[in-house]
Amino acid sequence: MLNIENRTIFCRDNIDILQGINSDCIDLIYLDPPFNKDKKFTAPIGSSAEGAGFKDYFREEDVKDEWLQTISEDNPELYNFLNGVKLISTNKYYLYNFCYLAYMAIRLLEMHRILKQTGCIYLHCDSTMSHYLKLLLDIIFGEKNFKNEITWKRTSAHNDGMKFGRITDSIFYYQKSDIHKFKNVFMPRDDALGYFPYGEEKTGRNYRLEKIDGKGKQNTRMVLGHKVTSPIGRMFWSQEKINEAESQNKIIYDPAKHTKPYIKKYMDEDEGNQIQDLWVDISTNTMKDNEKTKYPTQKPLALLERIIKASSNEGDIVLDPFCGCATTCVAAEKLNRQWIGIDVSHKAYELVKERLAKEIEWLDSLFHENLINYTTTPPKRTDAGANDALQKYVYVISHKQYQGEYKVGIAKNVKARLSSYQTGDPNRDYQLEYSLHTKHFRAIEQYIHEKYDNKHEWVSGKLADIVADIEAYPNNAD
Repeated sequence: MLNIENRTIFCRDNIDILQGINSDCIDLIYLDPPFNKDKKFTAPIGSSAEGAGFKDYFREEDVKDEWLQTISEDNPELYNFLNGVKLISTNKYYLYNFCYLAYMAIRLLEMHRILKQTGCIYLHCDSTMSHYLKLLLDIIFGEKNFKNEITWKRTSAHNDGMKFGRITDSIFYYQKSDIHKFKNVFMPRDDALGYFPYGEEKTGRNYRLEKIDGKGKQNTRMVLGHKVTSPIGRMFWSQEKINEAESQNKIIYDPAKHTKPYIKKYMDEDEGNQIQDLWVDISTNTMKDNEKTKYPTQKPLALLERIIKASSNEGDIVLDPFCGCATTCVAAEKLNRQWIGIDVSHKAYELVKERLAKEIEWLDSLFHENLINYTTTPPKRTDAGANDALQKYVYVISHKQYQGEYKVGIAKNVKARLSSYQTGDPNRDYQLEYSLHTKHFRAIEQYIHEKYDNKHEWVSGKLADIVADIEAYPNNAD
């Protein structure tokens, strides 16, 4: 259950807010985070977004040791990936990439936690870091949960000097699990009359003819009183579906004129062209004047509306953890979704109020003034797993090859940690000897590593002594 009111803007570092949101309560997350461009963005003076801006560069001081420690404990694969990026840091820019990815990783882990099992995430980026972010998402959400890399043509031209102009962004679309439900989105056809070339004299409706068969085992059906056999390798629709279409006068078949039966598809019932993964019909050039704020990196409202329509239903909860000029919030409100926005700038609150009043006609001024909740205080988790966030396992794992040595470490899920070790061992000789779920996990691990000779988390000693020292740790009984 969501522990935040609908229509709330948080003005704070989003990691503080994300950590306070209950698990499994958000339906859709869209994020347009910094791209690691190594520069600062600011809105121009005199614009409605004046005062808004963000730094798009990352240095060592932007990465907290506790983030890396948490990642190493909860997701060793992710930690190894980040270390790999750091190891190739032969110059400062590669090191900055590591800093950026560490910043994103700790936040994406929280986003994964708070998404419902039916939920999904859209991450907006460009070629600066897209290849790294794809690997980051594969590790956190699972490669099998990758749905699309959407290529968005954001503008029609851009002068990049001695290279091809970069006019596209990438949007990575991941589901949390395979029970996420996606809805196809359509756009009007450019040449509808050419696509529906026939006209009915009685009704004046335009239509096209389509086959009533598909690939499959050859079969026979009754069509308008005629017994008809489908071509070899093709299978007609079910008799029930054909009968229903006949009752609506949509089937056309005359053996003297037609080689096979067809069904009429009417132009006024057509949804249009199904949207694919190349989006060229929406751009910053097509933004309406009333939605422009001159906020740096502002995205079109139509872009967010398409994403929200495809992956959520009315009443669902949409979260934007880098909400900027609040385009996601406005799009969600227009489409009758609940929404939460987070941004480090107070300007996001001012802009969402201004834009809702200007861009959504049914909002009267009194309702608008009391519509938005604004706070800088992180929420407090109320779900069943809230206390678990403060506790982890201290584990002791052995391996037949290392007699008298034991791996003592920390994990949020000790079974998953053992499984990860077993995966890399052909003989599966790792064995869990002991584990303790405690809020003093880090202090206990440090205590054991300091007391016993150790190397890379492996300590030398008797198992019984190690277990006894873990259980007797002075503050463990608190």
